[in-house]
Amino acid sequence: MKRLLPVAAVATTAALLLTGCGSDNGGQSGETKKVTVGISQFVEHPSLDAAREGFVQALKDGGYTEGENLTLDVQNASGDQATATNIASNFASSNDDLILGIATPSAQSLAQAVTDKPVLFTAVTDPVDAGLVNSMDAPGANVTGTTDMNPVAEQIQLIKKLKPGAKSVGIIYSSGETNSQVQVDEAKKAAQAEGLKVEEKTVTTTAEVAQAAESFDTDSIYVPTDNKVVAGLEAVISAAEAKKIPLIAGEGDSVERGALATQGINYTDLGKQTGEMAVRILKDGAKPGEMAVESQKETKLIINAKAAKAMGVEIPQSLRDQADQVIE
Repeated sequence: MKRLLPVAAVATTAALLLTGCGSDNGGQSGETKKVTVGISQFVEHPSLDAAREGFVQALKDGGYTEGENLTLDVQNASGDQATATNIASNFASSNDDLILGIATPSAQSLAQAVTDKPVLFTAVTDPVDAGLVNSMDAPGANVTGTTDMNPVAEQIQLIKKLKPGAKSVGIIYSSGETNSQVQVDEAKKAAQAEGLKVEEKTVTTTAEVAQAAESFDTDSIYVPTDNKVVAGLEAVISAAEAKKIPLIAGEGDSVERGALATQGINYTDLGKQTGEMAVRILKDGAKPGEMAVESQKETKLIINAKAAKAMGVEIPQSLRDQADQVIE
């Protein structure tokens, strides 16, 4: 059951030469000169990995192949902000033609450190609140990208659809991630509308996820697209299975790993969108500051039937029929 999300209008400016925000490719518009692209990923987990892979695939589709006319420099901060800052500093002094930040903390570090070359971001929930852009339609400066903002209210509504008698929801997230706080605020509003009492648990590291999840005294658990929590998702899945309560996730990769359901985006596709923006910059000279931030055009209802059994939840046939994907 595909749902449409708002999509910022795509900027149409495409100059022949890249000026004021990156290396000069030279030649005519459309040429695929040799380029170097830096990637700063905040932490490894399937969703962010998928975004990176989608980004690289879009570069290839656009004529940039690693080992031929594309050099990639991929760095991972392993969930540490200080490391992300150091990576950004190194990229600032590099000769890269374009740099991608995957997840809000890495993107913020790059935006602060890199001012003379194009910076793209992906897997960022609220780019304006994170201080990355002036606005979604007119980012300004040298930074733009794609947002992974999900239909949080629809995700919370899944709780009552899967467990009609639910009266409460536990929300676990990282206290240091701006993107998570934005989603939690939306989730609390949606929970109130559904008559669900909210119990919050915050973590500062992935190592704290298991204890937080086990301490919930709720009828359900909700995990937003929080990088540190998703990196330790198996601990939340185990807690939900032990408590026999549904675990609703912020995106599809988490459902494939064992969460019960989501109405969410596809991170591979989101990465591809970002890669297509990169191609417009590298090949056509588009200016990031004039390229509107993009969001994914549709979301999908994904249900994990195996997880439902483990969590003691019976999936209504009507919901199963609406699903875009049922993982058996």
